[in-house]
Amino acid sequence: MHDQLTANDLEQMRKELDYRRITLRPQLLEEVKTARAFGDLSENFEYKAAKRDKNKNESRIRYLERMIETAHVIEDRSADDEVGLFDKVTVWFDEDEEEDVFQIVTTVKEDALRNRISNVSPAGKALLGHRVGDTVTVRVNDSYSYPLTIRAIEKQADDGSIQISEY
Repeated sequence: MHDQLTANDLEQMRKELDYRRITLRPQLLEEVKTARAFGDLSENFEYKAAKRDKNKNESRIRYLERMIETAHVIEDRSADDEVGLFDKVTVWFDEDEEEDVFQIVTTVKEDALRNRISNVSPAGKALLGHRVGDTVTVRVNDSYSYPLTIRAIEKQADDGSIQISEY
């Protein structure tokens, strides 16, 4: 599967990758060597923690390399009155009679706790390209869907302030 990422997403990922390869990797290797010198490895917590941190960094490096290698670069081409990438959208849940605000982001920046939804999520796909006053149907699966009414659109841009998710 190829992730749809912006040029800014890729730049942030490249910077993190460079930091992890050039700065963090040598530091973590040195920590492993230092902890190994403490003696008995079977009861050496410092060594186990240093190895865990080193392995976590290597895993993140592989993840970033794979994401960068397979990414499809996308741009927001929405009109000023349409929901586009990085826009904040105020929606009305007809079934619950509640209002909420979502920001449409790329998959590497989604964060449900901060109401950032992916452009490929069911709600994100349904909202993109629509205007204030439109009611869209969010299809979760073949047996469940729900309506959302767009109440407001606040145009936003990918300014790099939203960090790339850990995984």
